[in-house]
Parts: sequence; structure tokens; C-alpha cells
Amino acid sequence: MAETTSPVKLEAPTETPQELIISGKESLENYIQKGSDAGTFDASLPPLEIPIIDFGLLTSPSSSSQELEKLRSALCSWGCFQFVLRASVLEFQVINHGVEPALLNKVREATKQFFGLPLAEKKKYYQEDGNFDGYGNDKMQTLHWSHLLYLTVHPEDKRQLKFWPENPEYFRETLDEFSKQSEVINQILLKAFARSLNMEENCFLDMFGEQALMLARFNWYPPCPRPDLVLGVFPHTDGSGLTMLLPDKEVGGLQFLKDNQWYSVTVIPEAFVVNVGDQLEEKEIEPANWLVNESRPRLYKTVKNYNRLYFEQLKLGKRAIEAALL
Repeated sequence: MAETTSPVKLEAPTETPQELIISGKESLENYIQKGSDAGTFDASLPPLEIPIIDFGLLTSPSSSSQELEKLRSALCSWGCFQFVLRASVLEFQVINHGVEPALLNKVREATKQFFGLPLAEKKKYYQEDGNFDGYGNDKMQTLHWSHLLYLTVHPEDKRQLKFWPENPEYFRETLDEFSKQSEVINQILLKAFARSLNMEENCFLDMFGEQALMLARFNWYPPCPRPDLVLGVFPHTDGSGLTMLLPDKEVGGLQFLKDNQWYSVTVIPEAFVVNVGDQLEEKEIEPANWLVNESRPRLYKTVKNYNRLYFEQLKLGKRAIEAALL
């Protein structure tokens, strides 16, 4: 006879792990990064200005062709991304994206207010066992020095509103509005990607479908007594199809690897940093037929459950896209 069980809330402590470590009640050991992916804490890393795409020009009939060429260059040639070759992530910045600065500031402020709440309030939204939505920490062998809030925002019927904070009281309304505007930008960008590569305009949108999963992740990096030993997030690629990152306006720290050299990203205020990731889907995925020919041979095998592969490799500190190579 089959039995059903209710989701179990993970036991939330009365103090965060970081507070316990700072007070000397626990060891830092589980947070110390080891091995080749330990990264580096170096404020003097060379800056690298990643390509800038003007969203206004990209959607203007009179100037879109020039901006599409810039986008094509970023997609195909810029060192951090090689869509046809091997790398799995592109980063560029989008300006004039149409989202009002006031809304972006509300998102930032709501994030700061939520993470600044007492733990007793935040643990109302604590992650449940087997569920990524909610407040907590990445479930890795070596822990990240960060707190996160993970929320499904699209499709709307997949939202788990019990994890959406009601404090601050404007959090839900702000996230809903930001999600809707982000969805429009995602659609425009995916169409632009296709046009810049001389593909059918809706080919990437059709790949993901109308019910494509969209997630919101909020990261908070508290002060650390030994920042030289830990990482807020260890080196990784994004398993998503597209990531729009809204950085903090005052605190930096975003880095990426280019030609075996770590660089610090120079962020433009009110710009989104866009990652083109591993093209994650919940279904079977493989290289698109129109991208494979004699001059561009197939490099990746068909993967039936990329979602599982991604998180298995992430826990090992490895890149799933490399595990999918032929």
C-alpha cells in the first residue's frame, strides 16, 4: 500500500551559521574552499568591461541592425562565451532596458529588508526537504558564505506563495511586477539572439515553450572573519537558459574566468548583467540541428535529465556542460 508524506521543514537554528562562527560557537571548517575551484579573494583583480548592449537600440527599427551585430559578436566571439564552441556562459550588460530605476531600487531595498529581519521571522520561509524554493543555503559539500531566497515566479500556477515573504509588506507586489517585466525582456532578448545568428526569430522561444520555468534568486553575503578562505558562491556555470543579474549598486565582488585568468566585472549602475547559460530544460535536450554542420560538428551528447546532471555536477564543484561533451 502506498503512503504519502507531507513535506518536512528543515530545522531552522536560532542563529545563522555565520553568526555562530563569528561568535566562536562553531568552526569555519565547513565553509573553507579547497582544491582547484577554491577561487581567490583579491581586491586587486584586473577589471574587465564586458560588452554593453543597448536594449533601446536593439528594439529600434532604425538602429537594431548595428546593435544586433554587437550582440552577435558577444554571442559568438567574446572570450567569456562561445555558443558554437565549448564555453557555456556569456556575460554582457544591457542598458536602456525599459525597467524603471524606481522598481530596481524597490527590488534591492526589499531584498535588504528581508535579509535584515530577525531569524525567527525569516525561518517562516525556510526551505523544505527536497524543495529549492524558500530561504536557506545552497546544499553543497562545502557551504557558500551566503544566504539565499529562492522563488519560482513563472508559470504563475507554479508559484509557492507560502515561501514569498510578507515582510516587508511590498515584497510580493514588487517581485510580481519585476517578474512580469523581466519576462518581456527575456522574450525580446531570445528573439534578438536568434536574429543575430540568422536563425528563425522564435526558435529559442519555441525551445523553452510558453510555460518556461523562471526563478528568482536573492543572494545575501554577510560579513566574514576570514574572507580569504570562503566564497559567497563558488565557481560555476548557470544551468538556466538565460540569467538576468541585478547587482548591488555599492558592493562589488562579481568575478568570472577568462583565458584562465580571474577578472572583476565592472558593473554599470541600473544595468543588468546577462548570463547565457547551459540551456537548461526539464526535458531531453541536445544541440539544435541548425547549429550543427560540417564546419561546426556536434560537440555534445543528448541528455535526458539535464536538471539532475546539473545539480549532481554542481555538488562536486564541476560544470555540467562539460559532462555532456561527447
